[in-house]
Amino acid sequence: MSVKLHKASVQDIPAIFSLAFEIWNKHYVEMIGQEQVDYMLAKMYSEQSLTEQMQEKNHTFYLVKNDGVDIGFISISSDNAKNFQLHKFYILNTLQNKGLGTEVFRLIFNEMNDPNTVQLTVNRQNYKSVNFYFKNSFKIIEVADFEIGNNYYMNDFVMMWKK
Repeated sequence: MSVKLHKASVQDIPAIFSLAFEIWNKHYVEMIGQEQVDYMLAKMYSEQSLTEQMQEKNHTFYLVKNDGVDIGFISISSDNAKNFQLHKFYILNTLQNKGLGTEVFRLIFNEMNDPNTVQLTVNRQNYKSVNFYFKNSFKIIEVADFEIGNNYYMNDFVMMWKK
């Protein structure tokens, strides 16, 4: 396996949406239901939303490639190049539990260039991901519910990694 990060641009939005559609429909329907998955995909992964995240919110997106094939994506942002927000970290469900996530973490931390902190949110019912973040030295710093519209909430843990 040869895992690499490819810095994404607006031309990569169809690939990001395609991965999100597959990953969310396989992973999140049991947790939050099909209606909320459909709502969140439309809200966060439309061409307009992804373009806005890239161009106006300064989120840096990366496609995760394995032997040249898109297998996931990440997005990060930072106001000061030392404290980062990890907005998205997704790898195809069929490739999880093979060490890829840990390798991708190593690669994204290299891109961040010696961060002081990395913060993220993760669904409280997403035990597999919560445990993955624990394994990678993240700690829960807050329990939070975020209203996202249409009477939907993200019921998350806020987790942080510190140098």
